[in-house]
Amino acid sequence: MTAPLPEHPPVEPTEHAPRVTPVAMEDIRPEWMSILSRIPGDGLKGKGFPRYVLGTIMLDPDTTGPFLDYWVTCKTKMALTVREQELVILRMGCLYRSNYVWKHHVLVGREFGITEEEMGAIEEARYEGFIAREESLLALTDELVDARTIRADVWERYRGPLKDRELVDLVSLVSQYVLFALMNNAMQVQIEEALSEIPGLHPT
Repeated sequence: MTAPLPEHPPVEPTEHAPRVTPVAMEDIRPEWMSILSRIPGDGLKGKGFPRYVLGTIMLDPDTTGPFLDYWVTCKTKMALTVREQELVILRMGCLYRSNYVWKHHVLVGREFGITEEEMGAIEEARYEGFIAREESLLALTDELVDARTIRADVWERYRGPLKDRELVDLVSLVSQYVLFALMNNAMQVQIEEALSEIPGLHPT
């Protein structure tokens, strides 16, 4: 039997200094940058490059390359569109109260057609205005985090618009952003100054 989840998700960390020092940009291996160049779009490049969380992950150089290759490959090879992935990732930022995830993916979401109104609906868990596929992805994301599974009634209600492969990819995507959100929160990863103008999550 699993322990019950707390009523509210963890709050955003409030310490002002990172708990570990990330790898500096000039020390990022060329082969890692080559992998990262395959990320679709521009939102995670330039000012949106998540150097501090990636620099934190890179403190384990033996696993960084394979992980980055898996993560970036998923972005282009998953059965979910980039917009659909970004809807899920933004919701994961909300569920884990991770302003780092949220701010970076506001940029990416805008690039792939997610409107400010839709971002507000994601933050408030109002999914009625989304098409059936997107509503299912968002509702199932909530279920995976809240219940740590998909209960039978939720499965029956939301699995209809999604193919088997898409459901598997959804679980994979959610698991990736559990890692990113926990890494950011637990390691107190600092948000890049270039993203200071991006609005953060509203306090809970």
